[in-house]
Amino acid sequence: MTENRSQQVLHPFDTPRDVPDRTPTTDLDELAAHTIRLLTVDAVEEAGSGHPGLPLGAALPAWVLWSRHLRHDPADPGWPDRDRFVLSAGHGSMLLYALLHLTGYDLGLDDLRRFRTTGSRTPGHPEYGITPGVETTTGPLGQGIATAVGMALAERMLAERCNSAEHPVVDHRTWVLAGDGCLMEGVSHEAASLAGRLGLDRLTVVFDDNDVTIDGPATHSCTDDVEARFRAYGWHTVRVEDGTDAAALDRAYTAARAETGRPTLVSVRTTIGLGAPGVEGTPKAHGSPVGPAAVRAMRAAAGMPDTPFAVPAELSRSLAGLRERWTAARREWTELHGRWRAARPAAAAVFPLRATPVLDDLRGLRRLAGAADRPGAPSAVATRRASAAALRAVADACPGLVGGSADLASSTGTVLPGGDVGPGSFAARTVAFGIREHGMAAALNGIALHGGLRPFGSTFLVFADYLRPALRLSAMMGLPVTYLFTHDSVHVGEDGPTHQPVEQLESLRLIPGLTVLRPADSAETALAWEIAATSTDRPTAVVLSRQDLPELGSGDLDRIREHGFRVVGTDPARPDVVLAASGSEVGLACKAAELLRARGTAARVLSVPWRERFDRALDAGQVPRPAVPVVWIEAGVPTGWRALARPGDTVIGIESFGHSGPGAEVAAHLGLTVRAVAAAALRSIGRTPQG
Repeated sequence: MTENRSQQVLHPFDTPRDVPDRTPTTDLDELAAHTIRLLTVDAVEEAGSGHPGLPLGAALPAWVLWSRHLRHDPADPGWPDRDRFVLSAGHGSMLLYALLHLTGYDLGLDDLRRFRTTGSRTPGHPEYGITPGVETTTGPLGQGIATAVGMALAERMLAERCNSAEHPVVDHRTWVLAGDGCLMEGVSHEAASLAGRLGLDRLTVVFDDNDVTIDGPATHSCTDDVEARFRAYGWHTVRVEDGTDAAALDRAYTAARAETGRPTLVSVRTTIGLGAPGVEGTPKAHGSPVGPAAVRAMRAAAGMPDTPFAVPAELSRSLAGLRERWTAARREWTELHGRWRAARPAAAAVFPLRATPVLDDLRGLRRLAGAADRPGAPSAVATRRASAAALRAVADACPGLVGGSADLASSTGTVLPGGDVGPGSFAARTVAFGIREHGMAAALNGIALHGGLRPFGSTFLVFADYLRPALRLSAMMGLPVTYLFTHDSVHVGEDGPTHQPVEQLESLRLIPGLTVLRPADSAETALAWEIAATSTDRPTAVVLSRQDLPELGSGDLDRIREHGFRVVGTDPARPDVVLAASGSEVGLACKAAELLRARGTAARVLSVPWRERFDRALDAGQVPRPAVPVVWIEAGVPTGWRALARPGDTVIGIESFGHSGPGAEVAAHLGLTVRAVAAAALRSIGRTPQG
């Protein structure tokens, strides 16, 4: 073929083609890579901190990807059919910021100068919602690759739902740049295994293989054969031995785009801190400024003027041509999308490609909430079973609802009609995530970030610890992910303390921006699903019982939505004491109230499924504080309830691990009995318990 690399550098997303076996890197490639490196060291020097090593070594691999293969438009960062690029190795954030600036996103040189400063749009690690073009928050290693699996899965699921031969409106790829640390973290193993099982062939992970970690060579602690590992997962693998060989990189990315049926790992041998005298190829390049002398030497070696934050005019002119082509592709898609909307208005309505679908038909859930009031209704039901019914109601009203469990679908009640998602069946709605809680939660984040679908996932509450890092990112990014946690207390019983959550519920409430709901019956469970399925800017954890709980009726549910609590049972006009609880302990409180009433003491019972909202309502004066003592009850560590309690109140909780035995016996052994609650109530008002 005729060689014209100055033209080949300007092909952002053409069809796969032949590439020469070895062509010297062009002047423009070299100029772009030098500019990325120098912008990086300038920003790190200005900030006095940062991680220059990865951007210096991966500058050319990233540039070749962005300039020749990545399908995006800086003029519209939210274009639904753009390729997603995830910097899983988020510590190398200046690589991403330099690329965003150079390619024309709304990120100026002043933003680069403010790198790592308070309130800047260039934080130390990429943060979703702060910087245009940043697809997800990364930094905790491995989270990016696992989140990208969710993005790639969402693309396949939406393509199956939306596309036709005439209107392929969902047709993009997900690219990841990951480092040694990302691939050592366990979540990457979970996510890569899942991606291989699902055959996510629109996913490519570029492995920045520089064999350096903070403590020394990566091989000092990890001698995995990474490519063999990924092949065992069912991935296609490609090796690039020289990360400064633009033609080899181009060839590898082209091969990834041509692959069908398998995700691709492109391993690229790079040199950390490339070009920085004194630190190149060493751990010193990882997380500290290279120093003014090294920066000056790098400028001289690149033939660049000794001016910080300089972008050569030649590079800017070339990038202007790229931007025109990206914008033209996006406009072409916009016209296609318009034709699709006209041809398939129903699909366009239920799959909003720029956003997460929101449940707007609440009739099914409202019917479920009132069902317990009807004659012949069961007197008790496990809230996990009530959740299964609510899930079906939401799924009927919201076609974009998708999700699954960590191999616990029958126990958590999360099987949707239509079979499991997988190769050839991406139109299904139930994802068999397998025993991969952490990978599941990160993938849910990716689905939510992608847009067009509303994700949920489920496991036992005790295993919330396995997925907590990804759930924390859900809250940090404000993603409307629904987490269902069942088997929520020592009532799990015979499986013993390893499976009886004690501290997990309280630990979830510590996460800022996470709505935590622990319903007491089927009506409150339906309401919990309503709150979760209408959320647009925060995740929701719904905490559910294994055992049957008494039905309390559907009255006063609006007060939960507004103030986090409701009054249940017989409400005395002038109570002597208040019993306040969540979940399974509300029924316990109701029985204690009956016992107290028989002994001449009037008790009001509060169900508090949404403690944080209740707490805020008290602080804001929206709800008057009880004028009588309160007994606060929950089958978990009582730390947070003690913060609500005032002098004279009593808190009943669990401050040890559980035991193996029938659930009711274990709860009684730990002090959760009707008599214990009634006795505490009487003592709080100065009366002597009887018997």
